[in-house]
Amino acid sequence: MSHLIQVQNFSKSELLEDFENLIDRKLAPFTAINNNSKLSIQEVSDELGVTNLTVHNYIKKGVLPAFKIGRRVFIKRVDLDDALKEVKSLKYKRK
Repeated sequence: MSHLIQVQNFSKSELLEDFENLIDRKLAPFTAINNNSKLSIQEVSDELGVTNLTVHNYIKKGVLPAFKIGRRVFIKRVDLDDALKEVKSLKYKRK
């Protein structure tokens, strides 16, 4: 199942750009994250590799914004990503 493709009149940069576009199109369904999705405390703790209590403490301290639906607490994916970006940028800052 080997195919021989002959490429003419392409510069390296054009060929590389075409390959990048092809790879991006093929990987798009796998890398797309629904930014409007909501995560439970358990899902956030699994993703961060911490305990549920730690996630609750982050919410109490205001590091991680959350909202309630009934008795359950949820965190928006966007809020989690923003909080992680902020924590990385303030990694060594102390209060």
